[in-house]
Amino acid sequence: MDTNLSIVVIEDNDDLREATVEALIQEGHQVLGLDCAEALPELTSWRRIDLMVVDLNLPGEDGLALTQRVRMVQPDIGIVMVTARSLTADKRRGYDSGADIYMTKPVSLEELCAAIQSLSRRLKANAIPAACLTLDLNRQMLCCHNRVEVPLSSLESAFLAAFSRAAECRLETWQLISILNKGGAEDPKAAIEILIVRLRKKLLQAGCAEIVIKSIRNWGYQMSPRLLLV
Repeated sequence: MDTNLSIVVIEDNDDLREATVEALIQEGHQVLGLDCAEALPELTSWRRIDLMVVDLNLPGEDGLALTQRVRMVQPDIGIVMVTARSLTADKRRGYDSGADIYMTKPVSLEELCAAIQSLSRRLKANAIPAACLTLDLNRQMLCCHNRVEVPLSSLESAFLAAFSRAAECRLETWQLISILNKGGAEDPKAAIEILIVRLRKKLLQAGCAEIVIKSIRNWGYQMSPRLLLV
């Protein structure tokens, strides 16, 4: 992970959110501010998110539930909770939900920037080495280090992105059926197998034979290693 991060700030206080976004942009990060958790799923095509700054008292889905949900699909993301909840029990729930850093309001912007910088160094030290293959979500293109580019369909791109975001790059069959949106098909498992075969061929075409998608008997599939999403 680079020092320059893709950060999402989720804070329902407009003034605080705008000030936080501006401070992080001044630090050289790419930052987007949201006023609620429900806006986050719409950002899957924005870019890979390196770090989130989350308030807990959000309208709709609260920060604890959001953190748990995000941590499940992107286990290596950095999460900073910034909240007025200061009790020890609240902090315990925050860390149990997946927070890397828990900060109690009021927090100075200088202190928040320092915490994010410290977290980015720790995440970089623990990061999985970058794969030779990247998935450009906007262009729906596999891009190899040797500059070979392989076009993908929207479903192929969605499958690869889901594998890359999942814990250990493993997806159960029902998750793939959901992405395929063929739960009512006569044989959705056969449709998945056909798509997996096509993906294997395209991964080979991109020149990365070490990236494979293997079946897990009576469970689903696993891809190894993770692609880099851009």
